[in-house]
Amino acid sequence: MTSVLSRPHLLSMQQLTNEQIFHLFQLADQMKNNLYLPVERQTFAANVFLEPSTRTKMSFQVAETRLGLETMNLDGESSSFTKGESLYDTLKTLESIGVEVAVVRQSEVGLLDQCKDLNLSLINAGDGCGEHPTQSLLDLYTIHEHFQHFEGLHVAIAGDLKHSRVARSNAHALRKLGAEVSFVTKPEWQDPTLTDRYITMDEAVHECDVLMLLRIQHERHTDSGEELGYLENYGLTKEREAMMHPNAIILHPAPVNRGVEIDSDLVESPKSRIFRQMTNGVTIRMAIIEALLKGEL
Repeated sequence: MTSVLSRPHLLSMQQLTNEQIFHLFQLADQMKNNLYLPVERQTFAANVFLEPSTRTKMSFQVAETRLGLETMNLDGESSSFTKGESLYDTLKTLESIGVEVAVVRQSEVGLLDQCKDLNLSLINAGDGCGEHPTQSLLDLYTIHEHFQHFEGLHVAIAGDLKHSRVARSNAHALRKLGAEVSFVTKPEWQDPTLTDRYITMDEAVHECDVLMLLRIQHERHTDSGEELGYLENYGLTKEREAMMHPNAIILHPAPVNRGVEIDSDLVESPKSRIFRQMTNGVTIRMAIIEALLKGEL
């Protein structure tokens, strides 16, 4: 199951150095300003999404198309996964027919590690409650676009921490880049492997430069009453938003539960960068694909 020809992958934020992160930002700036050339030779990319996705899947498709790649899409219902085929065998099939980049979202933490010796570049598009490195990179790029630095910034991550791969990827990367990271969540959603630094939402809005909100992941819960009182106790209300620093910004990986983690009126407010994140998602994913194809990660 191994190959000496394995290509570079992006499976975790922990594999990236600060220098590699900033290199991706430079590439993304080029993509944003159309200072790039599409891939000249025919190159195939496969999007293997075994969990639902709108933003990640669509932005990868746009990124691949802009780069001139030939794109194919697989999901759990229209592929041989319905026949019991393993992820490894599916990816081995893609490798065998000439796919060079595979973007994979699936529910098992660390499963892609078993496939990293294949001769195609793997991009982790979310593995259960594990990591989501491309979301983290677009979040970081959006922060850097606004502040031009990370050192000394206070970032508060608020929401369903226990089940959030976004929080996990961002917390690691932000600390490495020199930011201070605090967390806001319900007691039952605390994650001792992530942090022991919890603050209230009222403290967060007074202190933070960046407020990163997370949705309640209903698909990973059994309690149907989680939303009751959530906005008032743990979410961003208009009253709390008014207490934020004038230059502070609001992030959210989406989908947004309007009126739950954030008042609906704030989703497109001046401090919000929620839809800017989505725009940046295309350019940073273009940068990631180009860097992998050139062996720069």
